[in-house]
Amino acid sequence: MSRSARWATELLAPWVWVLALPLAVAWAATGHRVLPALGWGLLISVTGSLIPMAVIVHGAKRGKWDGHHVTNRAGRRVPLLFAGVSLGLGFVALLAGGAPARLVALAASMLASLVVAVAVTFGAKFKISLHAAVASSAVVVLTLTYGPWALLLAVAVAWVAWSRVELRDHTTPEVLAGLLMGVVVGGGAYWVLLTALS
Repeated sequence: MSRSARWATELLAPWVWVLALPLAVAWAATGHRVLPALGWGLLISVTGSLIPMAVIVHGAKRGKWDGHHVTNRAGRRVPLLFAGVSLGLGFVALLAGGAPARLVALAASMLASLVVAVAVTFGAKFKISLHAAVASSAVVVLTLTYGPWALLLAVAVAWVAWSRVELRDHTTPEVLAGLLMGVVVGGGAYWVLLTALS
């Protein structure tokens, strides 16, 4: 069981979802044109996933936090704030470059999720599951982008949610709160913003 949980935690980590999701949304947003999809998608993927993850891995190697998943709540302050700054710069670049509405809405919803995650983690002092939040948000966004077939990915969300409890990195309430935050804040903000921008 623990091996399956570890696979889920690594393969479906937040940085993996945030790396792939913008490319999937960009593919639809640009009318399936390869170069524009790669350009806009990678802008969000790099600023929202690769750069923050590089900082997290570097910090973990130097012993600044307990690993690349940063399971201790107190250690999440710098990674979350850095992710917000990096993604914020990417968001500004999207606006300046006249990015498609879907991608502006996606980046804005990701920023909103980071703000809520920081507020819950340090304001409420509650270690909400970011694995669960990002996964559930991604499925909502993909469903709004590609239709109900994307709901099949809920199986992956359930797998990673289970893994966080199985590995004792989170409690069941922390995972359920993450799932709810992902649907309401990540997915909900994307829907609201996309509707407003369309």
